[in-house]
Amino acid sequence: MSQILETIAEALVDGAVSTVRTNVQKAVDEGIPAKEILNDGLLAGMDEVSILFKDGEMFVPEVLVSAKAMQAGVEIIKPLLLAAGVESSAKILMVTVEGDLHDIGIKLVGMMLEGAGFEVINIGVDIPAAKIVEKVKEIKPDIVGLSAMLTTTMATMKDVIDALKEEGLTENMPVMVGGAPLSPMYAEKIGGYYSSDANEAVTVAKQLLSVSK
Repeated sequence: MSQILETIAEALVDGAVSTVRTNVQKAVDEGIPAKEILNDGLLAGMDEVSILFKDGEMFVPEVLVSAKAMQAGVEIIKPLLLAAGVESSAKILMVTVEGDLHDIGIKLVGMMLEGAGFEVINIGVDIPAAKIVEKVKEIKPDIVGLSAMLTTTMATMKDVIDALKEEGLTENMPVMVGGAPLSPMYAEKIGGYYSSDANEAVTVAKQLLSVSK
């Protein structure tokens, strides 16, 4: 790996947004392919963030800053990736269900998924089942991710999954679920795939789509 890509990865772990931005642009100017910058610089850095977060050596605020640095770098190379025909490995629609206003969970999971190369579309919080069904039809994601942080909104997840099933949308589109009150047993009962945290969500998404980075 070139020195500049190592610098990008290290700066991303440190959450140094301007350093990431500067060095990604420098790498582009030096003629390093955008895919190489993405894989060996930005994604390598997010992989390290993921490990540190899992090991308890990084915390949510730091991960969010690193994710912001990742996004700053991706913004620069995105047009080049598109021009080169490099697409995201899959599209994931993220949403917090109706009655629940918590967004830190889906933001963190979304950023970790983006860091793993997925395209993430976050449609917000307190979204009713009918609206989620409508968005799924419009966006055609590969996976839907549902978040609920309250015991009172857990039941709404089942309503969403049932509504998606009624429309025949779950045959080739798994639904991932997560949030503090959930358990693997509850997820299985309602027809969802459980992940306990942001790191596990990336692993589950890859398994569901048989994606290996």
